[in-house]
Amino acid sequence: MNQFEMMGLPASLVTRLTEMGFTEPTPIQSRAIPHALDGRDVMGLAQTGTGKTAAFGLPLVTRMLEIGRKPDRYTVRGLVLAPTRELANQISQTLRALTEGTHLKIGFVVGGQSINAQMKRLERGTDLLVATPGRLLDLLDRNALTLEECSFLVLDEADQMLDLGFIHALRKIAALLPEKRQTMLFSATMPKQMNEIANSYLQNPMRVEVSPPGKAADKITQSVHFIAKAEKTALLKELLDTHRDERALVFGRTKHGSEKLMKSLEKAGFSTASIHGNKSQGQRDRAIAAFKAGEIKVLVATDVAARGLDIPDVKHVYNYDLPNVPDSYVHRIGRTARAGKDGAAIAFCAPDEMGEFKAIQKVMGLSIPVASGRPWAAVDAPAKPSGGNRRRGGGGGGGYGGGHGGGGKPGGGQRRRRGPSGGGGGQNRGRQAA
Repeated sequence: MNQFEMMGLPASLVTRLTEMGFTEPTPIQSRAIPHALDGRDVMGLAQTGTGKTAAFGLPLVTRMLEIGRKPDRYTVRGLVLAPTRELANQISQTLRALTEGTHLKIGFVVGGQSINAQMKRLERGTDLLVATPGRLLDLLDRNALTLEECSFLVLDEADQMLDLGFIHALRKIAALLPEKRQTMLFSATMPKQMNEIANSYLQNPMRVEVSPPGKAADKITQSVHFIAKAEKTALLKELLDTHRDERALVFGRTKHGSEKLMKSLEKAGFSTASIHGNKSQGQRDRAIAAFKAGEIKVLVATDVAARGLDIPDVKHVYNYDLPNVPDSYVHRIGRTARAGKDGAAIAFCAPDEMGEFKAIQKVMGLSIPVASGRPWAAVDAPAKPSGGNRRRGGGGGGGYGGGHGGGGKPGGGQRRRRGPSGGGGGQNRGRQAA
């Protein structure tokens, strides 16, 4: 028997799940769905890649099917808000797959697309609308829809949604919703201050937590390379070259840096693309589609791809630049080891990233195994050089895990990986220059 059937889902929806290959709910689904079906507000916390979208999507679809009639013009019955266009698009695709063959209308509105076309589609009424907050407010300002009949609100990736960058938009949207509604929040992490804000949107919520906040998927193998910033690109190319036929997602910190890295990889013969804030929505969608299809093997991205992006066959995640916010590391590496598969998360740590690295380990509650180099000394207030070139890592510690001893490069066409200790000491492992 399909275990979803035992949860009280309608037979037609269980049949659709079976057709999609889903017969057994994940832990977050088995714990959240019954409460959501009972009409309770839910706060769901689970590590990324564990099926949170279906955990709120299945109850929403069930409630929409129970209504049994089409929505009135311009109205929205259920609203799902997501922090990024990519995540919103993925949620809408999942909901459309679940509602295939039904009368339900799934709407999708994000920035970077024609607002006039979106206004036209909203005229006919919408059962479930997936949106980013900014575009939704634009449409509300133009009276393109009303939320007066919206009885369901979902905030996906709630910690980011409730961060200061979104809180003002959410307050405006929440003020337009009926007080009597069901609200669900789902996320992989929920910092204490965000938890307090979230409670202002929920009425007597059921808190469903299936893994500690900050915990990564068990099947992710993590490692770190302590490496000079100037050596990162060469090491990345070397590592990527060992698995050219497998998908790899590379995270950079800035739009410019990610684009520059992508072009360097492309020049080195890797099939690659990039997504970041300077790309149009069409460019971002095409890059993700090509990555999913296996047409490109390396996708370089900023944190626009850190949350919710579900590509089951990503085998490797590289943190080329460590994130400023440690929780973002959890989301980034959660792009691999999805749907029960194995994956690897490789971090590069330069001297000025030791603060971020220590914060990540604290949030994760573990020590990430070292693949090469040795932890850097604190560089919060580096001493100014008395003369000549400024050096990091102290005492000329070299190569991977330190600057080159004596400020020069080792000869003989070799690069050496060395620890940050002085005098050119540390682990010496020669490799061919890239």
